[in-house]
Amino acid sequence: MIKEDIRYGQSCIFEGMTSISAVINSTCSDRRIKRVLYDAEREDKLGRQLAFLRRRADELGFGIVRADAETLSEMTVGSSHGGIVAECTERTVPVLTPEDVAEGGFYVYIEGVEDPYNFGYALRSLYAAGADATLMPKRNWMSAAGVVCRSSAGASELMPLYTAPDDICEVFRGKGYKIICADTHDSVSVYDTDCKKPLLLVVGGEKRGITKKLLESADAIVHIEYGRRFGAALSAASAAAVLGFEIRRQNR
Repeated sequence: MIKEDIRYGQSCIFEGMTSISAVINSTCSDRRIKRVLYDAEREDKLGRQLAFLRRRADELGFGIVRADAETLSEMTVGSSHGGIVAECTERTVPVLTPEDVAEGGFYVYIEGVEDPYNFGYALRSLYAAGADATLMPKRNWMSAAGVVCRSSAGASELMPLYTAPDDICEVFRGKGYKIICADTHDSVSVYDTDCKKPLLLVVGGEKRGITKKLLESADAIVHIEYGRRFGAALSAASAAAVLGFEIRRQNR
C-alpha cells in the first residue's frame, strides 16, 4: 500500500471495478486504460469482472496481466481494490470557453478543497444532483485521479471537468447565468434564494473558502441553515451535497 506521505501524489492507478468501469464508460474524458492487473489468487472469484474486461480489452487496446497480492498492494493507496487495478493515461482538463457552456445549465466551481477525498465526495454528490460540469482551479486534485475516482464512486470520470478561466464570471454572465457563492458573511439562506437555472454555483473549502474577487462578483451569497447553533463549517463535500440537491429541487 502506498505510504501516507506520498498517497496524494501523481497517480493514474485506478482501484476496483467501479473506478475502472467509469474510465471505460466515460464519454467526456480522453483517459485510456493502459493495462489491468489482477490478483492471480482471486482469479476464480473475479470471473465475471475479468470476463467483462476481456471483452473490452481488444476493443479499447489494453492488456490484462496476472499479478500477486504484494504487487497490487505496492501500487495502491487503499485495500478496497478487490484484487483488480488499472494503470491509466492522464486526462486532459481543458480551460472552459464560452462555447463549452450549455444553455440553461447548472455548473459548479470548486476551489480551496484541502484533500482529494473531500473533492471526490463533492463530485459524487454534484453528479447525482445533475450538475452539467465541474470547474476547478489550475492547481487541483486531479493529479491524484485514482483517489478522486474511488472517493467519487466513478463520478469524476463520468462528469465533464474543466479548468476555470481567469474571466470565469464574464464567461458565465455572457451566457446569461446567475452566479451564486456559498459563504457565511453577508449571506442569505439558500432556501430563500432563487436558484433557478442557468446557474453557476461556487463552493469553497472549509479552511480557504472562496476568493474575494468571486464573492464580490456574485449575484447572491448563500448559507445553509443549521438545525442548531454550531460554529463549525461543513466540509466542501457536505455543502456541495446540500446545495446541489436544493438546486435540483428548485429546478424539478
